[in-house]
Amino acid sequence: MKLLRYGASGAERPGLLDAQGQIRDLSAYVPDIAGDALAPNALARLATLDPADLPPVTPDRLGPPVAGVGKFLCVGLNYADHARETGKEPPAEPVLFAKAVSAICGPYDDVQIPRGSDRTDWEVELGIVIGTRAKYVDQARALDHVAGYLLVNDVSERRFQSERGGQWTKGKSHDTFGPIGPWLVTKDEIGDPQAIDLWLDVDGQRRQTGNTRTMIFGVAHLVSYVSQFMTLLPGDIIATGTPPGVGLGMTPPTFLREGQVVTLGAAGLGEQRQRMVQA
Repeated sequence: MKLLRYGASGAERPGLLDAQGQIRDLSAYVPDIAGDALAPNALARLATLDPADLPPVTPDRLGPPVAGVGKFLCVGLNYADHARETGKEPPAEPVLFAKAVSAICGPYDDVQIPRGSDRTDWEVELGIVIGTRAKYVDQARALDHVAGYLLVNDVSERRFQSERGGQWTKGKSHDTFGPIGPWLVTKDEIGDPQAIDLWLDVDGQRRQTGNTRTMIFGVAHLVSYVSQFMTLLPGDIIATGTPPGVGLGMTPPTFLREGQVVTLGAAGLGEQRQRMVQA
């Protein structure tokens, strides 16, 4: 299934995308795409519905496809060639950092360039959505705790990230720096999360092309690894890192400006589009 949320910011309603590309309302069956609705039995019940029996809708806006996100975790430098383009060596263990949940926005919402920013950058990523509580899980069972996958643009302000003291969070957490969606694709539709093509364009020019098979640490490893340090709960998101081609790695480094448009996509997970605006 492709689950989504539609409507004005803060007033989204649950829905799904049918096989013909029509959005259908799910409000009669689930209060939101969040929490217990992401559990395997809840998703199985939704899968029994005939989309043709659900009301069709044509919304003005798609919101983030998951509500009530408790943790938005990210993995840095998880593609060796991306690590090297930023001047770092590939890590021996996953590099974890947090992105504020207030950064989350819809897949087509404008992205704000922060005040004082001159190094706002792009990062196309595969996102993991947790479906059931995970603590000290091993890799063999890690995917049992995954509800599905979604597309993430891990927008970053590189000066704030690297030159303003502390760790990376302040360069990753500005409002709108976490576009997710357009939909949550349940894991039964993704045969192998380590075989997903990723791409990103800026103003129609290709900047990133990659595939999740080149991750240093795969999805199962990441879920298991993170669960050794904290309990993962339904709705938590793990952004798994970006392939090469970010603005920081260009010669010379090139960053986003007001009015530019970023489009990105992942095979089976849909596409996003964001216009850059000043905060």
